[in-house]
Amino acid sequence: MIEIDPESQSERETYKLLIGSIIPRPVAFVTTLSKEGVVNAAPFSYFNIVAANPPLISVSVQRKNGEPKDTARNARDLGAFVVHISDESYIDAINATAAGLPPDESEIELAGLTLVESGKIAVPGVAEAKIRMECVLERSIPLGGIESAPACDLLIGRVVRFHIADELYSGGRIDPAALRPVSRLAGSSYSKLGEIFSLERPE
Repeated sequence: MIEIDPESQSERETYKLLIGSIIPRPVAFVTTLSKEGVVNAAPFSYFNIVAANPPLISVSVQRKNGEPKDTARNARDLGAFVVHISDESYIDAINATAAGLPPDESEIELAGLTLVESGKIAVPGVAEAKIRMECVLERSIPLGGIESAPACDLLIGRVVRFHIADELYSGGRIDPAALRPVSRLAGSSYSKLGEIFSLERPE
């Protein structure tokens, strides 16, 4: 096998190894609200579950030149954000929100998405999503880089309300085939759900 020391190569080369190896990655589509009342929306594939009691999820927002992105700054300022599960029905609109707009412009309008009021937080969600989770910010942790210029902000959100489309939900479970989730690979490549199989855990 090839052995690679990350300290012997550039950050970009290490990034390519990570995103090419850790696949598929679920895509969190996150909405936040600025102090000025502008709704920001962006997709993030550094996303996963942290705990179930209480329900905690993580989204890592990479910085640019050590400066927090709108999502991380807004989540910290307002203490809340909404995470939507990306699916095939609106993935093109999600991709459109990755455009680099200034903080005073909303990606929601650019992508033609529909805002919907949240139940427990001030940040609105997106009606097109089949699953969305209202989150309060449990913790924002700057990580990586150097002390004066961290590489990312790790957002830990506590889910305070789930919104799930009727057709997905039965007996406390979510139907993955009906959800049609989309996951991120490397570069501009994405993946659909694919074949599902089961394995029984050993006792």
